Amino acid sequence: MSVKHTTEKALQMLRSLPRVTIGNIRDNPQSKQNPKRGRGQHGGDKHGAGNKGSGQRQNYMRLGYETGNTPFYMRFSYEPYYKGHHLKREYPPISLHQLQKLIDTDRLCTRAPIDLTTICNTGLFEIRPDLLHHGVQLTDEGADDFQAKINIEVQHAPESVIAAIERNGGVIRTAYYDPHSLYAVVNPKKWFEKGVPIPRRMLPPQDAVAYYTDARNRGYLADPEQISQERLVLAQKYGYTLPKIEDDPDYAMLTEAKDPRQIFYGLNPGWVISLKDRAIIREKQ
Repeated sequence: MSVKHTTEKALQMLRSLPRVTIGNIRDNPQSKQNPKRGRGQHGGDKHGAGNKGSGQRQNYMRLGYETGNTPFYMRFSYEPYYKGHHLKREYPPISLHQLQKLIDTDRLCTRAPIDLTTICNTGLFEIRPDLLHHGVQLTDEGADDFQAKINIEVQHAPESVIAAIERNGGVIRTAYYDPHSLYAVVNPKKWFEKGVPIPRRMLPPQDAVAYYTDARNRGYLADPEQISQERLVLAQKYGYTLPKIEDDPDYAMLTEAKDPRQIFYGLNPGWVISLKDRAIIREKQ
């Protein structure tokens, strides 16, 4: 049989056969064979679980248990840098890049002061006082691209973040909230629905007093005159011209600040907010 005759025969067969689809293809004959069951190793009495012990009863030992020996994590002396680790305050980070994105997407308004309540109301950040969260820390990621002029209050901020905000004519302040006040700050609606008075913010603990009274950290307990001097020092250090807040049309907004005992703007401690009646119940003078 010639090659030409074979080719024509193959082409004629292809013309007569239907198109190849999922519905008309099949495996080659005897390409799949059912595996035979092998000879039982234990005659079927163990059911593949082995001889006695944990493997058969499936009561496996917990991680770290060394069958009665002194465990590895107890075999060595206590490391002092873990002392009080479970009691340390935590500050979940928020970058300047994220803050700029919130402003550009109208989740944050720059015409009013921004605090922890405003950040939590965006629904994108969760602060849990039960996990020792004491607020947020502002990080310098995206500091070169930050362009907003804001009045913001956070709980921790490095020097580079302070410079990035003040370079644009903004104001930053670091403030402390005690755990009891944080429950009201992170979810005001839930707190108001309970019908209890707004709590009074407590002063920072002994190990945090130095941070919040330091003008270099823009602490809310620092001397305002020292803060003005430190603003000039930081501008000279980073090489930018410090805008004059006094000549700014938003001077009232930029200088608005809470009392050290206050946790909400415009609402004093001891007041009761009734959402149902849309009323504010003030204490008697």
